[in-house]
Order: sequence, then C-alpha cells, then structure tokens
Amino acid sequence: MSTLDPSIDPAQSPAELHRRLTNLEKLLQLTRQLARDIELERILERITHAVCDALDCDRASLYQYDPKRQELYTRVVTELEIAEVRQHLGHGISGHVALTRQLANVPSPADDLRWNPNVDRQTGYHTRNILAAPLVSAEDNELLGVLEVFNRREGSFDGFDEQLLEAFCQHAATALERARLIDELSVRSRLEASLGVARDVQRGFMPSRLPEVPGYELAAWWLPNQAIGGDYCDVLRLRDGRLGLVIADVSGHGLGPSLIMASVRAALRALTLEYASPRVLLELLSQALASDLQNGRFITIAMAAVHPDEHTLEVANAGHAPALLYRAAPREFVTLEAGGMPLGVLDEPDFDHNKTLALAAGDLVVLCTDGIVEAMNDRDEQFGRARLEALVAEHAAAPLDELVQAVAGSVESHFVGSSPADDLTILVMRRKL
Repeated sequence: MSTLDPSIDPAQSPAELHRRLTNLEKLLQLTRQLARDIELERILERITHAVCDALDCDRASLYQYDPKRQELYTRVVTELEIAEVRQHLGHGISGHVALTRQLANVPSPADDLRWNPNVDRQTGYHTRNILAAPLVSAEDNELLGVLEVFNRREGSFDGFDEQLLEAFCQHAATALERARLIDELSVRSRLEASLGVARDVQRGFMPSRLPEVPGYELAAWWLPNQAIGGDYCDVLRLRDGRLGLVIADVSGHGLGPSLIMASVRAALRALTLEYASPRVLLELLSQALASDLQNGRFITIAMAAVHPDEHTLEVANAGHAPALLYRAAPREFVTLEAGGMPLGVLDEPDFDHNKTLALAAGDLVVLCTDGIVEAMNDRDEQFGRARLEALVAEHAAAPLDELVQAVAGSVESHFVGSSPADDLTILVMRRKL
C-alpha cells in the first residue's frame, strides 16, 4: 500500500486543496469511529459509505473473497438493484484486482477488455469509471477482498484518490483480518471445550478407586494423548463372584472414539448384570455396538475374569495386545492370546473357548494398551514388548504401585514430546505371595 501524501502543490487550485484536506479529515474521522466499533458488519458499512463520500462517487462495493469457491461476493454495497454480485477470481475489474493484487484505475470501462458489463445489463446502471484496490492481510498476505468505487461525480479518479482508496482498504483489511482471527479463536475455543468434555468423559472410564480383594493387589496408570484417544480400563464385580479386569482401545483419536468408549463402558456394565463369561460378554458387546462401529472403526478389548477364592483366570481377547500373564516361580511370560477379531471387524464375532489358568502366588496379570509398546523415541525406536517384560520381571516382587510407576516412568522418558502419540494405559493384578 502506498503512503497517503497530503503535501501541498503550489499548482493546486484552492478548491482542489480544500477537497483533499476535507477528504483527509473524513478518513481521520472514520479512524476515530472505527476505534469504538467491534461489530464487523457495522465497521464494513462505515468504511464503504465513508469511501464513497470521501471520493465523491455514485456507489461503492466491498467484496469479500471466498477462498473455497475462489470467488468475490458483495459483502457491503451503498446501492445495488440486485441481491448480490459474484465474480470469479480474474474475471471483471474486481476479479482482476483480486488476482493481481494491484490497484486498477479505469477511466473508461467500456474500452477495457477486463470489464464485465453483465452487472450493468442486469441493474440498468451505467458505469463511467472505476477505481478498485485489493484488501490484503498484513498478517499473512492472504487475499481478503476488494474495495471498488464507481462514477466519480466530477472527472476521473486521480492519484490522490488512489492513495485515499488504499488508506480505506487498510481499514477494511484490518477489520476483516480481525474478524477472521476472532472466528479462528472461537473455533479453537469450541474445539478445546469439546476436547475438555472428551477428557472428562475418558477420565470417567478409569476406575477412581480400585477394589480391595483379599489375597490380591491391583494397580493402574493412565496417561492420555492430548488429542483424546479411546482407551478404557475397568475392574468389575461379576455376578458369579469373580473379578473382571477389562482393557480396551477404540481405533482413532478425538471426541468420536471417546464417546464410543462411553458406550462400551455402559453396555458392558449392563451386560455384567446378567452374564459372567468373558467370551459371552464380548460377543454380546459386539452385537450391542454394531451400529456404532461403522466406516472402519473397531475396538480391541481383553477381559480377564479372576476367581479370588479358587485362584483361577479365564480370558477372552478380541484382538488386544499386550495381554500377559507373568509366572513368578519360573519367571516366564505367557501371552493371553486373542481368541477372536477386534469388535467391529466381523458381523458375527466368535471367540475361542479359553482354558482356565491357575494363578500361583506372585503371578501377575498385566493388561496394557498398545500405546505402551508403540511409544516412539527420537530414533524411531518403539518402546517394545521386550522392555515392558523386562520392567515387569525386574519389579515383580515390589509393591504393585512401584511396578506400575516403573513402567510409567520408563515409557514417559522414552517417547518424544510433551504428550504421547497415543493413550498409555496399564492395569495390573497380582496374587499376593
């Protein structure tokens, strides 16, 4: 944009000098008015009417740019016989100004190949001359629109008019840019509020207090991804007296997976009022959630039913890993293999009948979400199952909270950034020594 030059030229007539000073005063008056306005529509209307008055024109139009359609459309006009004017980028005088981002002073539009006479034909208006300038963001140089004036009442537009129009354009561009930033902040605020709701929902998935079970210890740890994922862990009392350990992960991130996991929790808790078999519970859960699992969405879930009196373990696993049993005496790990596909993959899921496993003193049931083993460091190395197993074996005899925190601390020091790429969840149960 050029700098407005109010310098006095001795060759100027008193009338011309008076015109320039008067118009400068109108610009200053507009500046004072805009300082009190915050509503975009009112600001743009003030600018459009003020520039029409200052340049002594018949009409003025402020076009806003629609980047999705690559079109200009009339946002504010001082007068127009039709509802709206739209111009494609590069089409007509205003479209050319938008495309080139250069001011255009057209003393005779009918003789200019860039001019589009269709608007005159539709409105019955006769355009004698045009002055148009682009509205460009000072922040990122993005096109915002075009300010265009028509038919100077006396003569053609001169160099001072061009400078004055550009000064008005600066005001209009600032107003549009401010509105755009406010909209972006509003969208960001709404997104953050939605993520806040999702985080609150997801926190509710995690047991606030683990039950006390004679002869057993329980511990859990969870670290959410900032974007919100779909991890869930729970400890449920089953109707046959067993304790159900559950860990699950919905594919994807965001509010959607978080809300689906809310459905998982609600449905599973309802089903445990009637059923106790992990295999049956997962099959019925898959049927209950079929309508929620569309467009490739799926859930991995493992459920372990522990009988605290008989010291036995029964597991149903729908494609979830890692799910491990640590045998304390031989210091060996047993993989609690998946007996079926993740929920949402098959219309009619079927899980293998799992054997009942005995739990000896010191044995550990370790359920994690894949964020633990897939956490990546700055060398693109995953945390991996081997590290997880080594930490569990090293702290197998320590208090269970210490074991969980050892895994948590090691994973947190492994991944890059302030938050993990995926939710991290671990649920551990041990038969006491």
